[in-house]
Amino acid sequence: MLRAAAAAASGPLLLGACGTREDAPRRDTGDPWRQFAGTTLNFISENTAPTAAIAADLRPFTRLTGIRVNIVTLELSALVQKVALDLASGQAQYQVIYADPYQVLAPYSKGLVELRELAADPTLPPLPGGFGDFIPTQLDAAGRFAASDKVFALPYDCPTMIWQYRRDLFDKYRDRMAADLGFDPTPGEDSTWEQYYAIAKWFTDNADDVPYGTGHQAKQHDSLMNDFSNVLWAHGGSYFDDDTAVGRLGTIDPGPCRLDADAAIAAAEFYRRLLSVADPASRTWDWDGVGAAFRAGRLAMCPNWHEFAASNEAAMPGKVGYAPLPKGPARRAGMYGGTGIAISANTLPNERRAAWLFLLWATSPDTQLRGLAGKVGGGTPTRRSVYERGDVKAAARRPSPMPNLLTTDVVERTWQSENIGLRPKIPMWNECDTAIYTEVSRMLAGDASPAEAMRSARKRFDRIIARGWTA
Repeated sequence: MLRAAAAAASGPLLLGACGTREDAPRRDTGDPWRQFAGTTLNFISENTAPTAAIAADLRPFTRLTGIRVNIVTLELSALVQKVALDLASGQAQYQVIYADPYQVLAPYSKGLVELRELAADPTLPPLPGGFGDFIPTQLDAAGRFAASDKVFALPYDCPTMIWQYRRDLFDKYRDRMAADLGFDPTPGEDSTWEQYYAIAKWFTDNADDVPYGTGHQAKQHDSLMNDFSNVLWAHGGSYFDDDTAVGRLGTIDPGPCRLDADAAIAAAEFYRRLLSVADPASRTWDWDGVGAAFRAGRLAMCPNWHEFAASNEAAMPGKVGYAPLPKGPARRAGMYGGTGIAISANTLPNERRAAWLFLLWATSPDTQLRGLAGKVGGGTPTRRSVYERGDVKAAARRPSPMPNLLTTDVVERTWQSENIGLRPKIPMWNECDTAIYTEVSRMLAGDASPAEAMRSARKRFDRIIARGWTA
C-alpha cells in the first residue's frame, strides 16, 4: 500500500546503475558482509516512506558490503504487474521484491525464497534478534502464507489506520460539545462509531474554524476498501467466516463470502450515513487526499494511516491528537497495511545470498532507527527491540524528533490480536478488492442500497473464488 511520506511518482524512479544478470561473485575476505562485494542488486518497491528513506541512505550498506543496490519505485498496481512478469520469466530482473501480502505474497509465494534457509546458513551474518524480534502479528501477516512454519518476507513497513483529530479544536469546543451531545467527545478507549458520527456532524454544524467534521478516503479505489473495512469489522461483519485467521496467515480456500450477513449490511448502512455528514470531496480522495485536506485545516478529524503523523506535525505542530479508531457494536478494528520485503526465487544462488544481506540491513534495528530520524521518508519500526530503546520511548512524547512515534501507544494497541484489522490474504484478493470498493462506491453514489451493495459484493466474491479454483 501507499504510505504517507512517500514521494508520489507518475512513473518509475530509478536510483543507481543498471543491474547484472550474472550470479553474484563471492569474495573470501573473511568478513561475512563482504563476501559478495561487486554485486549489483535491483530492488522493486512501491513508492513508500520507508523506501524513500532507504534510497536516501544506501551508502552505509554499500560501504559495509561492497554491494550496489538500484531501487525502482512504482505505484502498487504497476509494481504487481512487473513482479508477476518477472517471476513468470524464470529470471530475476528484480532480486529484492516489495511483497505486498495480498497482491504479491498470496498469489506468488511459490516464486519467493523461503527465508529460514538463509537465516540458518552459518556462513551468513545472523538475523538481528532473530525472527522473534519482529512484532508477531506483522511477521505472520506480512511474512507468511498459509503455513506458520515458512517465512517468505521480513516485515518492512507497518502503516495502520487510526483516528487523527485536531486536538486544539477538541480542547476549544469540548465543553460545548459535551453539553450538546451528552458525552465527553475526547477520543479515547470508550469512544464509539456512533459518537464519532455525532462529533463529525456537530463540528460541521457549529464550528466556524473548520468546514467539516470528518473526511474519508472514499474514492472508488483500494483506499475505500480500507476505510469501509474498519467499520465492517467493528459492527461484527466479515469477509469470510474467520477474517482474523484468513488475514493473518492466509489461505487458498477462505470458504463462502459473508458480506451479505446482517452485521455487514448494518455496517454498510452506518458507513453510508457517516459519509453523508463527511466532506463531500471524500468520494474523490484516497489516503493522500484526505491527509492533505486534514493538514490544510479542512477537517476536524479523519481515519488515516498512522504514518501521516510526520506530515501532520510538520504542518500543525502540537495541534494533532491520535487515538485508536472507535468501537462498534462488536469490537474495535484498525486496518493494518504493512508489507514485507522478499527475494525472488529466480535469483542465482550467490545472488540470492547477497540479496539476503540487503534484507538483513534494510530491516535491521539500526536502519529502522535511522529511517525514523531521517529527513527523507521514513516509516515506523517493525521490531520490538526498537520500541524498547530509551530514545525511542522518549520520542513518543512531544516535542519529538521522530514524529511518527507520537502514535506509538495507539498503534501498539491496534496491533493486538483482538484489535488488528486484517483483510483476507488470498490469491484472488486483487479482484475481490475491486469488487468490494466498486459496490461500496455504488452505494455511496445512490445506485444501490446497503443491502443490495453487500449482496452483490458477496456474489462477486464467490464467483471470483470459484474461478480461482478452476483456473
